[in-house]
Amino acid sequence: MTRPKAISLYTGAGGLDYGIEAAGFETSVALDCDHDSCETLRKNRRWPVIERSIFATSSEEILEIACVKPGEVDLLIGGPPCQPFSKSGFWVRGDSLRLHDRRADTLSAFMRVIEGARPRAFLFENVEGLAYARKDEGLRFVLDQIESINRRTRSSYRPEFAVLSAADFGVPQLRRRFFLVAARDGTPFRFPPPTHSAGDGALPLLETKAFPPHRTAWDALSDILLDPAEDLCVRGKWGDLLASIPEGRNYLWHTDRGGGKPLFGWRRRYWSFLLKLAKSHPSWTIQAQPGPAIGPFHWANRRLSMRELCRLQTFPDDVLMVGDRGSVQRQIGNAVPSLLAEVLGRSIRTQLLGSRPTRGPLKLLPPDRSPAPPVERVQPVPKRYWGLLGRHSPHPGTGKGHAARKRLSEDV
Repeated sequence: MTRPKAISLYTGAGGLDYGIEAAGFETSVALDCDHDSCETLRKNRRWPVIERSIFATSSEEILEIACVKPGEVDLLIGGPPCQPFSKSGFWVRGDSLRLHDRRADTLSAFMRVIEGARPRAFLFENVEGLAYARKDEGLRFVLDQIESINRRTRSSYRPEFAVLSAADFGVPQLRRRFFLVAARDGTPFRFPPPTHSAGDGALPLLETKAFPPHRTAWDALSDILLDPAEDLCVRGKWGDLLASIPEGRNYLWHTDRGGGKPLFGWRRRYWSFLLKLAKSHPSWTIQAQPGPAIGPFHWANRRLSMRELCRLQTFPDDVLMVGDRGSVQRQIGNAVPSLLAEVLGRSIRTQLLGSRPTRGPLKLLPPDRSPAPPVERVQPVPKRYWGLLGRHSPHPGTGKGHAARKRLSEDV
């Protein structure tokens, strides 16, 4: 049986693609301008890869390499770079440039290929900030573009969108992402319901049965053997402080509102500063460009290995990454958890492409390896940090910190 064909834009390391592959799709062409990401794709799959900016690639060339004509491709997927709509701008400025950021032109490029390819359905992914209340210019732009495409091509794309928490679908990572799905013939799409929960009884019952608990960092990582050649030591100014922070906590432990020593001001640092995994909970969100003290770190007070990072993103175990540590971290941190893409891919095939429901368990779901062992013992604060002990003022609020005030004065 012929597998439905997909075109992939802004492919990166292939997080979305490995997921829809598990759901039964075949990537006919993948496009990305990052060399290491393209080499990762070539190393792991035989998909045709266009290593070029989308702005320098016509829709006609994409279709030609995919060996399809307009209207023939089953699914188009992609997640345009999301920096203009991310949380980091809010931390620094109290706002972000959003559509005024030239990097938001990637939204227009994505919609341009939608119009040229006219896929039977498309899946658009981005950060949850795209749909923030009263900050949704990006989302409104995408919706307006879809209406324009419908008028010009006589299509009936009906967009449905939602922000999904990856952990609620079995991904061992707390990661929220925005998804928009639309079918050319106007068939409405219903996002699949959650399959897992935090186990506290807060979510309703599903078909009269309680949700199984979230998959945990222990479920994902406990069987991985480390490569002795991979340097996982935490270095830098704060590396020796990590062992004094409990599992699942961050630098806030060492504030006047935590349980440790008053070394920092409340919320004076990024959330991921000295952030550590807990065995019995999902991982925190994997960062794309972490500094030396930015986690999440392993509960054994070390950096996560490349294989461990891939596991937390639910990449297939046969996937090998290309590039140095920084490049690989960026590729993995920018990716969509593949299991979440598999869940959505199954629903798209069934609801929008007329396929029979897929039988059997999800291919990328980590096994349940509970119970996790007891937490690691916390170590005392090293003497080299004792000079920080004292009273520290808390952060004054979003957009009111030193960096925001400095940037505001520069704008004036």
